[in-house]
Formats: sequence, C-alpha cells, structure tokens
Amino acid sequence: MSFQPPYPKPHVRKSSFILRFLRGWNSWIDVLFERSYSMKMGKISQPGMDIFMVNDADWVRRILGDTHQYPKHELMQRALEPLLGSSIFTTNGDEWERQRRLVEPAFAQARLKLVFSLMADAAASMLQRLDAVADGRSHEVDGEMSYVTADIIFRTILSDNLEASTAQEIYDAFLEFQHHAQRAMILMIYRLPPVLSTWGSRRAARKIRAILSGIIARRMAERDEGKLSDRQDILSGMMDAVDLVTGDSLSYEELVDQVCTLFLAGHETSASALTWALYLLSQCPHLQDKIVAEIEAVVGDREFVAGDIKDLPALGNVFRETLRLYPPVGFFVREATQSQCIRKKDVKAGSPILISPWLLHRHRTLWERPDDFAPERFETEAGKASAKCAYIPFSKGPRVCIGAAYATQEAVLILASIVRRYRVDADPMHVPKVVGRVTVRSGNGVRVRLHRR
Repeated sequence: MSFQPPYPKPHVRKSSFILRFLRGWNSWIDVLFERSYSMKMGKISQPGMDIFMVNDADWVRRILGDTHQYPKHELMQRALEPLLGSSIFTTNGDEWERQRRLVEPAFAQARLKLVFSLMADAAASMLQRLDAVADGRSHEVDGEMSYVTADIIFRTILSDNLEASTAQEIYDAFLEFQHHAQRAMILMIYRLPPVLSTWGSRRAARKIRAILSGIIARRMAERDEGKLSDRQDILSGMMDAVDLVTGDSLSYEELVDQVCTLFLAGHETSASALTWALYLLSQCPHLQDKIVAEIEAVVGDREFVAGDIKDLPALGNVFRETLRLYPPVGFFVREATQSQCIRKKDVKAGSPILISPWLLHRHRTLWERPDDFAPERFETEAGKASAKCAYIPFSKGPRVCIGAAYATQEAVLILASIVRRYRVDADPMHVPKVVGRVTVRSGNGVRVRLHRR
C-alpha cells in the first residue's frame, strides 16, 4: 500500500529566462519541468555560462567519484561561506583532504556508540516536551525536530545542553540564512550582485557562529590550561586529532568552521528529514502499527541501546524512503576542470555541473512509482537495483557525508521513540508546501496530531 505525498508539480515545458529567475527566487524546485524528471542530461544557458544537469547514473557516479576533475563549484562555496567558512564542506584539493583526515576519525563507529546515550538523553527530553502537546490537537513539528536535532548536536559534539531560547534562536537564524543564501545563489547565477542577500546571510550566520564559537573557545582554553576532561564528544575527537601527513591539527578558527558545518549537516538536514518522516507516517497508520510491533519484538519495554538501530528494518526503510522523496540536500554543484563532451554535449572548463538527488531519486526511468511513498520498495529486487545506481542522499564517492551513520542512528532513535509513545495522526486541514533552498523544507511547516498510546 502506497500513496503519493505532495511535491511541486513540474511545469509542462522549460521556463523562459525571466520565468526561471522569478520561480527560482523562492525555491529552485519550482523551476523544474516535466522532462527534468526523465532526461539523462540537460543544459541551462545563463549569462556568461552554461549550467549542466546530469541525471545519467553512470556519469553521476563518475563525477562524484573524481574530486580532482570535478571539485565543488564556487557558486556553492560563495553561498555557504558566511556560515561554513573554509570547512570540509566548501574546500577542495589538498586542503579538503587534510581536513577530511582530521575530522573523519571523530565519527568513527566506536565514538558513535559512545555518544548514543547522549542522543537518547536528548530524545527523552523531546518526549517530555511532546507530552504537553499530545492531546490530539494540530501541532507544528518542524520546530520540535529542529530543537531535538540541535540538542543532539550540542550534547554529542559539544557536551552541552541546549536551552529552549537558544534552540529557537538557532532555528530562526537557520531559516533566515537559507532564505538569503538561496537568493544569493540565484543572483550569482544571473551575474547580478548579491549584495543584500549576502548581507542577510552573513547577519544570520553571525548569530549561529557566535553561539558555537563561545563554547569552542571555552573548551580550548580549558585544554590549554591543562584541565583534564573525560568528555568523549566529537569536539574532543577533532581537538585531539593530528594529521599523520602534515603533523598539524585544527586551529580555533578551523574548529569553528567545522562545527558550523556539522551543525548544518547534522542538525538542519536531519531536522528536515525527520519532519518529512513524521508527515509521511501520519498518513500511514498501518506502518506505525508495523513499527510498534517491530519495536515490541526487538526492544520490549526497555530503553533503546545502540545495537537496536540495525534491528528495526521497517523503521529503517521508512527513513530511507523519506530521504529518497525529500533528500535534505537537493542538489550538489561540481565544476568541470577541463573541457569535455558529456552525453554529446560540449561542457567547457569551469562550467557548473548540477547533480540532484531530488531528480535522481524521482527519475521516471530509474524507479518504479517514483513519486509514491513506498518503504517496502527497498526489500524488492527492483528497489535494491534502483537504490544501487540512483540513491545518493548522502552524496557518493570520496566526499560522501562523514555523518551518514550518525544521522541514521539519530533519526531511527528519534522516530522509534516517538512512534512507540504516540500515535501520529494526519491533520486533514494541512498540506505541506515543498520548497527547495539550502535544504528541502516545507514552506508552511508540517502539522500532525499526537495521541499517547
């Protein structure tokens, strides 16, 4: 049993030059047209450059697999630099490889097990907050998912608890940042100066960076003063990391950039996915019953432990299908470093190449019922084959997200905690409006009704 959740219906034909600007001003998804979801490669002519959209699975694998020939394009770097600085998400070449070596060990499997209890503490705090609104009334869950994922970041990366006022400040600042960063990118594509948008994104970024940098400065001061710490958080792992190639470690400024990146990648993207997952579950009571039965069989009445995550396949498939339909990061921008021919199109050196999980995950020739919510597809041979070639919610290749296992552990824990405790019902008066900015969100929020079981 499946259903088709909302998404912006594509236009019949490609938008004109002016219409692309107007439609993309608020959401890049609104620019897409019907053939976007079936073509293998497209070309968009812009002032001074051509942008290429690649949906061919073999070329996607090739482009994402070669970070030297296809590094990240400056468009994305310039749009995200106010918040992320010079971090693992925005750098290329030797500097990216150095940062990857320093950051990756902090997300090793052993450390993920150590931080599971911190994730569980944040989930327990979330349940206490939700108890107050689990009365059957329509409730906005977007903000709550942002709160709990930010709380998990604070606890697991920084060993700090997140106050409600700070959570709201971060949530508002991220919305503001996304709004301006999206418009800055559109203006840059049209060769227009993004002065006001850049000013707005820098203002929002300063709010977030001020909150995080103060905590990092305090921790580094404690270390420099020789104060011993038994913290096992991810920041400790990054502070202690030494690059075996260069012998150096991350500076204070670099740590701030990396933590801001982890905040965007580990908080904003997870909040997006969890919000959409709750909406999808609210439409499928039968799936909730299946998940509850699965939890009772595997976990019973005890608390969740790290080993339970892999033993909840029905819930894992719900999360995978949510990431397919609503990938938090809807597109990646790479640069062709040399002129070449891709699928009979001449791609000049310096041209932006867009690879879109949003399009690849809904491609008409690569998936059965591509717009349907059908978690069971990952148990079929056809679904497994599609996933192998056309499923990239965490990217692919050397730049695959280092926090993929972290995000999966977090998401399954939160969803399992909610479904075990509440029945999640749909609000028949509410239909989310999908918008694509830095992440894929609902422009009018997501509302559900919670009832204690």
